[in-house]
Amino acid sequence: MTIRELQDTLAHFARERDRVQFHTPKNLAMALTGETGEVLELFRWLTPEQSNALTSQPEGARALRHESADVFAYLLGLADVTGIDLEEALAERIELNRHRYPVVLAYGCAEKYTNLGE
Repeated sequence: MTIRELQDTLAHFARERDRVQFHTPKNLAMALTGETGEVLELFRWLTPEQSNALTSQPEGARALRHESADVFAYLLGLADVTGIDLEEALAERIELNRHRYPVVLAYGCAEKYTNLGE
């Protein structure tokens, strides 16, 4: 499915249940944040090795898959109600980041660009 088709499917799901009235930018942003917290909760207190191995177990893989889908669904909904074309926005952001994080300064470095001498 395309992003547009996914957004249409989610909007149809909400219309069928009379939930569109609740799908304001504020509510969708709050729901997105809540679901992101649920992703973080899966990794809470894990060592780096344990976090890398989370998806090697069926239960961990399923939980991360479901929580990631929830995050994606709310992001799609937020973009839909605010008129953001996510493909276009991501392409724009990638191009901006190419300039913000030039390879010569950012290669192998996890520091924020403001710490790289700009």
